[in-house]
Amino acid sequence: MHQILPYKLWIGSSGDVRDWRRLYDLGIRAVVQVAYEEPALTLPHDLVVSRFPLIDGDENPPDVLALAIATLTHFLEQKFVCLVCCQAGLSRSPALAAAALARLTGQPFAVCLEEIGKHHSHAIHPGLRSQVEAASLPK
Repeated sequence: MHQILPYKLWIGSSGDVRDWRRLYDLGIRAVVQVAYEEPALTLPHDLVVSRFPLIDGDENPPDVLALAIATLTHFLEQKFVCLVCCQAGLSRSPALAAAALARLTGQPFAVCLEEIGKHHSHAIHPGLRSQVEAASLPK
């Protein structure tokens, strides 16, 4: 799990969420889960949890993808310390984080993804990248 500085954004895997005491230690208040194949999280009641069943490919429902990006963007706008996680933390999580940062900062998706790469390695599925990049454009 890595923080994307200077934002209150962490990227991680499903395994990172299982250590909820560490989430508290890091000040994380919201978790955005984006792994279709993972069961819904069971976390302490004072953590905000959002689950969006996204796949690691280009066949995600556009409305669910848009809602996931909007939710993470809103958390960042409200200065929530948040974690976005998928199964391995290498594709869906960094893609969604880059989309939210693009919306938040007005920078292109590719620039935000490059910035994320300075803090957290990623291997984004090409189809997912295309779908998320298109969904990150301002409306």
